[in-house]
Amino acid sequence: MIQTALNALDPKRRAVALQAARYAFAGVVITVLVAASYWAVAEFLHVDPMVSLTLVFLFFTGVSYVTHGAYSFRGHGGRDRTHIRATRFLIINLLGFATNQLFVWLLVKQMHGPTWWPVIPIIFVTPLLTFTLHRRWVFA
Repeated sequence: MIQTALNALDPKRRAVALQAARYAFAGVVITVLVAASYWAVAEFLHVDPMVSLTLVFLFFTGVSYVTHGAYSFRGHGGRDRTHIRATRFLIINLLGFATNQLFVWLLVKQMHGPTWWPVIPIIFVTPLLTFTLHRRWVFA
């Protein structure tokens, strides 16, 4: 059924749909690992939540770059300007990081909520922003 729906799309839309599906799969796995790691480091190691997110971000940025470049956006865009793509990827991830830090600051620091509260927007808001920017600017 899904394959039939994909076949009905014109080639450009099919390519976007497949990239979105691959990005969603890889992104869900990475995002859940980021969110769980952030929470575990903050909760069990008693690291300040904003520091916890920073540590997790540093590790998973590398994982994310390799995964999305090789899997999510394979076959999309040119692959000859690696330094430009890597710089753009870092810029978009820094934007995602700043967005997630805003969630942590607002929900934990300002509203005095539990450390798990930011996990919800980290999983459901930030990936929508970063997919669009990765596709249009990084892996174009």
